Amino acid sequence: MRVGETHYRSIWRDGERILVIDQTRLPHEFEVVELTSLEETADAIRRMVVRGAPLIGVTAAYGLHLAMREDASDAMLGRALELLRATRPTAVNLGWALQKAEARLRETTAANRADVALDAADELAEHDVATNAAIGRSGIDLLRLIHRERGGKPVRILTHCNAGWLATVDYGTALSPIFMAQDGGIPVHVWVDETRPRNQGSSLTAWELGSHGISHDVIVDNAGGHLMQRGMIDVVITGTDRVAANGDVCNKIGTYLKALAAADNEIPFYVAMPTSTLDPSIANGDAIPIEERSPDEITHLSGIDDEGTIRRIRLTPEGCSARNVAFDVTPAALVTGLITEHGLVSANPEAIRALLARSPA
Repeated sequence: MRVGETHYRSIWRDGERILVIDQTRLPHEFEVVELTSLEETADAIRRMVVRGAPLIGVTAAYGLHLAMREDASDAMLGRALELLRATRPTAVNLGWALQKAEARLRETTAANRADVALDAADELAEHDVATNAAIGRSGIDLLRLIHRERGGKPVRILTHCNAGWLATVDYGTALSPIFMAQDGGIPVHVWVDETRPRNQGSSLTAWELGSHGISHDVIVDNAGGHLMQRGMIDVVITGTDRVAANGDVCNKIGTYLKALAAADNEIPFYVAMPTSTLDPSIANGDAIPIEERSPDEITHLSGIDDEGTIRRIRLTPEGCSARNVAFDVTPAALVTGLITEHGLVSANPEAIRALLARSPA
């Protein structure tokens, strides 16, 4: 996507250099950083310099390349895989990407591993871009239909967290149909959940939408139900970090509550996702590992003051404890459909088995 006059991906190569946008600095500062080692890559994933399930997977694959460039032994490969897999436990794309890269590395000699790992990471990045573009094409038909049903009025969409191009290599998942609708002349208005505690909606989604000229308003996380009751939302579209075999969806904390409100108000609730986010090894959402992050993300907040200085402040009483559960699970019964690279799919076991059969292992 474009930032000013320049087209950026969220991760890219400049020769041998692996570059990423530091998402912890957005929206107040745009900073590109270089990943130079396995440890830096793991730290970037853990600290959410890069975040979003598809991007985490691709970044980890480049981390394997950096590890193999330093030491291509079996011991280093094992250590790198263990370190990278432990960074973010909920996003299944992390393990999926590492499994694909590992399979290729196990089949080659140590002398070739750095090059093979780089090729694997490049291919995963290009696959992600193509997949997300296809998700956009799948979803734009849905938005076009709603646009017609509204007599040509803008389609009003609620999002939660950030599932735009910053969460992937390019295009995004939940935002991909929205970008394409805007470019295709379908008017949209996006209600952007702030998405506490890290505020990926108010900082990242709003920044992406504004950069693309898309009409939007940031709202507090608890406002969505009220807007649905007042007939101000036509459809909810979110991303996901893992989908179980029965169609249960794991996404940023608060997604479940949006799905409940949508069901109560008979508003369609869609989840945009690449097939790589499906985890057929997990029967239902109860078995999905839920990441719990530092309580500091709840008790403290960063922002820019009136003088233009980025500051970190404490929100809670000194010494106050907090629990920071990062994800929740939305039961398949509340999901209207999955927006995938293969079209719209029902969130049930039969449809998911058919979807997996259409995608390469």
